[in-house]
Amino acid sequence: MAASRNSLSANLPEQVGVFLAARLSPGERLWVGLSGGCDSVVLLHVLSALGFGGRLSAIHVHHGLSPNADTWAQFCADFCKKIGVSLVISHVAVDLTSGLGLEAAARKARYAAFAEHAVDCLFLAQHRGDQAETLLLNLLRGTGVTGAAAMPAERRFEKLRLLRPLLDVSRADIESYAAEHGLAWVDDESNTDISLTRNFLRHGALTAISQRFPAAESALAQAAANFAEATVLLDELAALDWQRADMGGAAGLPELRTLSLPRLKNLLRYRLRSLAWQVPVAARLEEFARQLQTAASDRHPELVLPNGKMRVARGLLHWLPKK
Repeated sequence: MAASRNSLSANLPEQVGVFLAARLSPGERLWVGLSGGCDSVVLLHVLSALGFGGRLSAIHVHHGLSPNADTWAQFCADFCKKIGVSLVISHVAVDLTSGLGLEAAARKARYAAFAEHAVDCLFLAQHRGDQAETLLLNLLRGTGVTGAAAMPAERRFEKLRLLRPLLDVSRADIESYAAEHGLAWVDDESNTDISLTRNFLRHGALTAISQRFPAAESALAQAAANFAEATVLLDELAALDWQRADMGGAAGLPELRTLSLPRLKNLLRYRLRSLAWQVPVAARLEEFARQLQTAASDRHPELVLPNGKMRVARGLLHWLPKK
């Protein structure tokens, strides 16, 4: 078993190289989100070993939530100096009064720091176990197909392209690579706090599930990949529907009413995502879609959203940005 694991970890640079070959342009500047944990340390080491060091930088987000935060930042600085990679340390203030919860608030602050400092391409070190957790968490929240696709291997975030080269790699193989190369890392003490939702899933639910289904992590990650393919197909269908309904940025109500309710909701979600608007919860979207299908000509259905509103006027559905 150990020999098999070592073989897989030895192929990690090759696996990452294949992932990046079709995705990188020669002039792009490359960044790694470096927490100091095993996953991000291994990812930065692999990218450096692949010869990207000349255009590679790291960014460490200092949340200030742990008494060990300064120690982690110093570890990242020492590691980057050792392998010859420049490092930016970004101090952020996590808004604990936002109502988002600690995990989501810290994530929001972290991504804002990424957007502020990094350019072109940002590598994140989420792995297969993280993907399984994300899928399970989203399913428990009643997600649709897009949420069930969990984390994409590539997506845009503001001016950045986010890439996750380790998304199909197990935590065990990452740790094996670290051991083979004598890499040290830091452990965030909050990772064992099961009052945090992800930690509960990781140490509680998924551990219990894996005792009965040893391949659960891999199966959940594969399910997320299958949902991602379904999302692509749904987007392609929505794009065709939008071509028929588009009237210069608004949608013709007669064309929308030729669609079934699921297809109409799919088109609305697609249009909102294309505008970078927040998609409402399923019940609100369904109610608005039903109004679009049945409203009399003298009625003007409207759905107010954080980014603006969708409103019917003169036979057209408009997307009106918030002023």
